[in-house]
Amino acid sequence: MKSRLLPSRLVMPLSLISLAALLIHALYALVISPDDANQGDAVRLLYVHVPAAWLAYVSFGVTTLCSILYLIPRTRNNVYDILAGASARAGVIFCGLTLLLGALWGKPIWGVFWAWDARVTSTAVLFFLYIGYLAIRSLSNSVQSAKRNAWFALFAFIDVPIVHFSVNWWRTLHQEATVFNPELKAEISGTMAASLWLGVLAFTLLYIVMLDRQYRRDAYFAGNTASSLDTAITERINEPTVKESL
Repeated sequence: MKSRLLPSRLVMPLSLISLAALLIHALYALVISPDDANQGDAVRLLYVHVPAAWLAYVSFGVTTLCSILYLIPRTRNNVYDILAGASARAGVIFCGLTLLLGALWGKPIWGVFWAWDARVTSTAVLFFLYIGYLAIRSLSNSVQSAKRNAWFALFAFIDVPIVHFSVNWWRTLHQEATVFNPELKAEISGTMAASLWLGVLAFTLLYIVMLDRQYRRDAYFAGNTASSLDTAITERINEPTVKESL
């Protein structure tokens, strides 16, 4: 089984590039980008909030794709199961960050940290669905449990389009999409747009580093578990038969 996603020689350079991208993004978001005419300094939170939300989508999308590949007999491989779990863990972190930053943004803009808004509520549901997915994964590591995990991942992903299109389907407090709106017309430009896209780039690089690290960890434990099981079976087979004395 594949023990890592990235060649070892690329891990450190990619980690350093990711760190540099995060620092440049912070410089743009906190210093270079101007205040918003309506939101003031609170707009700076969105330069992290939006990239975190998009990377949550990407993470859960990778989990779903890997789950589909695992469910297909021809492509079934433990690599896809492990990768699905690793990506889901990254997605839960990004989704949790999205909720936290959204709450911090909501206080000065809406007057409250939490509102039962369609976008906010469906995002919270998404967060807990994948918390549940990770909890289910921890119960067993058999082939049948891996299939069960994959089916649950497909079920959980149903909430992703609900989250994304909630601002178009219902009347909500949350503003409509700024970049990926139905008209595909970005309503942001200049240094504000640069800050947003730098955030997407920086978080994407961070996601790749996180995914590789988590995959290596999970593959290591999966390999040790399989090895321990094989050893136990071999020892059991080689045990001498003890005959009862008459």
